[in-house]
Amino acid sequence: MMTHLTSKVLLILAGKTLATAESCTGGMIGQMLTAVPGSSNVYKGGIISYTNEIKHKLLGVDKTLLDREGAVSAPVAKAMAEGARQALNADIAVSVTGLAGPGGNDYGNPVGTVYIGYADDRGAEAVSFLFSGDRDAVRAQAAEAALELILSKN
Repeated sequence: MMTHLTSKVLLILAGKTLATAESCTGGMIGQMLTAVPGSSNVYKGGIISYTNEIKHKLLGVDKTLLDREGAVSAPVAKAMAEGARQALNADIAVSVTGLAGPGGNDYGNPVGTVYIGYADDRGAEAVSFLFSGDRDAVRAQAAEAALELILSKN
């Protein structure tokens, strides 16, 4: 199923380039994409931005935004996607930030809260999700949802 989904994403993005910014998924999306032969024709690479420091330094997410909204928020997911698109000079970027568990955060988000950002030449946005299951399940659902979001936009 996942190989089919990633192949579909790569096929629909033929002629375009894609970048990723991953936090809670820790590179799963990049791993899924690069498992498909020929993915380098579309996928440029990704930044695993697991800490706020990396979100700020490599993706350009404003420190004030991180402090005010928290890393697990729609504005940060949107900024991460914009930052990845710029940093990797890609046509499209997708980002994931969320809480895979075992605990929630200081901003009131429960485990399973995930925000997925998307950016292209038309602008950027973020979508919220609440996934269920253990840490592995939340991470897998987030990676799949990010690929589905790419498909829905292209």
